Amino acid sequence: MPSQSDPAAISFRNVSKTYAGGRRPVKALEDVSFDIAPGEFFGLLGPNGAGKTSLISILAGLSRASSGHVEVMGHDVAADFAHARRSLGIVPQELVFDPFFSVREALRIQSGYFGIHRNDDWIDELLAELGLADKANANMRQLSGGMKRRVLVAQALVHRPPVIVLDEPTAGVDVELRQTLWQFVARLNKEGHTVLLTTHYLEEAEALCGRIAMLKLGRVVALDRTSALLAGTASTMLRFKTDAPLPEALRQHARITGRIVQLTAHDAFEVERMLATLREAGIMPEDLEIGRADLEDVFLEIMQGDNVTWTAT
Repeated sequence: MPSQSDPAAISFRNVSKTYAGGRRPVKALEDVSFDIAPGEFFGLLGPNGAGKTSLISILAGLSRASSGHVEVMGHDVAADFAHARRSLGIVPQELVFDPFFSVREALRIQSGYFGIHRNDDWIDELLAELGLADKANANMRQLSGGMKRRVLVAQALVHRPPVIVLDEPTAGVDVELRQTLWQFVARLNKEGHTVLLTTHYLEEAEALCGRIAMLKLGRVVALDRTSALLAGTASTMLRFKTDAPLPEALRQHARITGRIVQLTAHDAFEVERMLATLREAGIMPEDLEIGRADLEDVFLEIMQGDNVTWTAT
């Protein structure tokens, strides 16, 4: 673990962002502050429109904060942009590629942007680790969407950045790519690379991220270790199927998807009370399961609650 004296790999300080235009300005970020330590695997979660893309755009230098500042490895992304960019490797959500080059040519050109020559040994390793070795000489236009995404990952890593930002890297891709990518990224993290991940696949964040920040309406509403977030909310979940309407007393605890009902409970006494309420209403649950909450349950509980910031104590 890095010591507290080590500079942050990424530092957000009082970052706000307002977009002008239309009838009134839109505030995408409001006073966002947190640090990511060197070597962390950190998750940034939030619903669509929460401000994740705005924050990463500021980090990448694609947008400027309205106020506050951002640093990468101690370099301000605005005042010292050259060093900040060199320290970052970003995998964007969008599939962006040059249709005129092969995979290997695209990686050599990307190396050249950072002044790196004779980088073929590392390029070969990236191609092998990401399952692209047999596509090295294929034109980018010939690749499937999943293969193009693998190339984006390779381009982000080609200059060996100490900080890696993965913005929805597995959106719409196959299981094989997800497994290949996470094995390789986990290896890089163990070797000391800092990883910032945004994803809507919350099981990925739960499995990979040591700490997580959650954004809602441009503000940080939770920031803690993943284990603490899981332990700090309702720890027990009742899941079952029914066609009957739930009693009013249970609706406030329920998440309903079709016939599937999920109820949150904090202890065994509350579980028994809920089951008794179902019996009194004449409801016979089908396929009843009692299990522990996962990160998706925690996420929904926080997003549906009041905008009270939850930070590590």
